Amino acid sequence: MACKFDNVPSEGLHEECGVFGIYSDGTLNPAYACYNGLLALQHRGQESCGIAVNDCGVIDYHKDMGLVSEVFNNKVLDSLPGQMAVSHVRYSTAGGSVRENSQPLVMRYVKGVIAIAHNGNLTNAVEIRRELEHRGAIFQTTIDSEVIAYVIARERIRSHSVEEAVKRAMYQINGAYSLLVMSPRKLIAARDPYGFRPLVMGKINGTYVFASETCALDACGAEFVRDVEPGEIVVVDENGVRSIKDHCGGKKGLCVFEYIYFARTDSVIDGISVYESRKQAGRILAREFPADADLVIGVPESGIDAAIGYSEQSGIPYEKGIVKNNYIGRTFIKPTQQERAKSVRIKLNPLGTSVKGKRVVMIDDSIVRGTTCDRIVKMLRDAGASEVHLRISSPPFMWPCYYGTDIPSRGELIACNHTIEEIGKIAGADSIGFLPVECLPEMLMHKDCGYCDGCFTGKYPAPTTEKMLEGKERGGLEIKAHK
Repeated sequence: MACKFDNVPSEGLHEECGVFGIYSDGTLNPAYACYNGLLALQHRGQESCGIAVNDCGVIDYHKDMGLVSEVFNNKVLDSLPGQMAVSHVRYSTAGGSVRENSQPLVMRYVKGVIAIAHNGNLTNAVEIRRELEHRGAIFQTTIDSEVIAYVIARERIRSHSVEEAVKRAMYQINGAYSLLVMSPRKLIAARDPYGFRPLVMGKINGTYVFASETCALDACGAEFVRDVEPGEIVVVDENGVRSIKDHCGGKKGLCVFEYIYFARTDSVIDGISVYESRKQAGRILAREFPADADLVIGVPESGIDAAIGYSEQSGIPYEKGIVKNNYIGRTFIKPTQQERAKSVRIKLNPLGTSVKGKRVVMIDDSIVRGTTCDRIVKMLRDAGASEVHLRISSPPFMWPCYYGTDIPSRGELIACNHTIEEIGKIAGADSIGFLPVECLPEMLMHKDCGYCDGCFTGKYPAPTTEKMLEGKERGGLEIKAHK
């Protein structure tokens, strides 16, 4: 995510996690299917990854820090035989970036063993954790996913089935979760009642697949069946597929930033093409903030789609103006801002033959802290651009996120401390324009999908509390060990 979070311009906001699960009839090898699915979801998390496989009721797993291609190879995958599996790629929005916090979590308890992979953030994880600790629970990680596992395990003791335990747990946990739970005989997918994070279901013959995005279904050859509904629990076992909808029917709140940045361009979320929504954002920017210019360029990757839309609407030619190096790894893991700054020119480089002597419209997906925008603009000017007009395909960030997007406190958000004109001057742009917040429905083609735009408006679909706000202002909702 570009121009944000003290990161390289092409990155900006930190990614969400990604989950992938499979119940196979033998058509696909679960471990290899998960590997391919995680490769497709790598953009959602690049700190750690893992796969847990169920072989006739025995669950084994492998997970570690690093990219999917670094953690897994044929030898490791061949050592994980089985009939079903859950897997995960992680970026930490709650809990530290350490191996113990990698997922899936595999837990043994009185009823046996379960494996859990989770995308999202709970808003009441700290309270539940403290209550469990006071009852004697010992936690091995600092992530809220372990809190979910404990609640499910506790409810399983009181329930006749794992799915009943998941349903009961959903009455207790608040916030965002797209969840995969694997027991010795069942694979369960669940999505929070607001549907903050995406979760889709696919099928190939008698094999069922669940993933954060449709691009992961494509990667393993599965056909898209449908989105898991907000609040829905889907159970797959030897008897087939069934659905529990006790938590369905409420207000929907999918994170709108999935369309702006998080999701991969070739994914479809809740019936809306990510690529088309980004192009639509560019068209809106061209209409609302026209510019006298010679070409339109986009900051890779998500800015490119919006730039194509801007070009189509304005008639200004689109050209590649910035080249991205895809082989240096993620720069957000650099420990200091100085080191991240050094990575900007390694990660992105202007194409001088395109921009020299030109008036350029540059499209980026968002600005958070605003600590790298000026570097991108300066790079273009150094490459010979005569003018740089900055257009942002999202509204200004004005509020934090409590549901898994790593948006900082209001004091760190540039739009909370500067006017739009001032942000343009700080960036060194000749002009600037943000996607108007009232145009978000148009960006989504006016489809009645229901979305959360709380980071732009301060209006959240789920209730917020003073404790949540205080936690975010302190720098996050990370669960810390008590001394």
